[in-house]
Amino acid sequence: MSRAECMKERFAPFFVWIQRRVPPGFRFALGLLLICGGILGFLPILGFWMLPLGLMVAAMDVRLFRRWRSLRRRRRAERP
Repeated sequence: MSRAECMKERFAPFFVWIQRRVPPGFRFALGLLLICGGILGFLPILGFWMLPLGLMVAAMDVRLFRRWRSLRRRRRAERP
């Protein structure tokens, strides 16, 4: 199992919770706040782990990313 797959499985419940409970506009703002916190990752409480998490949360509301993700899922399903 690759590292990306391991991370995907680990954060899957978090992303499901975010998608169901947090309204879309607030979800994008939350993603931007996580990205800003990740930029300040050298500070003790904040960390660089916030950058990829913020990108993934903010990307939930970007239509272009959702379209790309659905096309990618279809291609994976068509593989033998």
